[in-house]
Amino acid sequence: MSFPSDLSLIDSLKSDSRKSFYEGHKGVAMIMIVILFLAPLVGVAYRGFQGAALGLVLSVLAYYLAPWIVLKLEASI
Repeated sequence: MSFPSDLSLIDSLKSDSRKSFYEGHKGVAMIMIVILFLAPLVGVAYRGFQGAALGLVLSVLAYYLAPWIVLKLEASI
């Protein structure tokens, strides 16, 4: 599926758009898997429970916002 460069933030948060994006961008998907698992672990090592919670929040935000950010960056290049 080809994504328009003017994909809105709300449209990029939809499950079907996100799934199609990650299926078409395998490299970004692999990076997001690493971020999803490592961010909370780094948070625990750095700041304990508070760091784990922050790492978890940041990794989930990254997972949901990555399609929109990557498409905006691709459009600007």
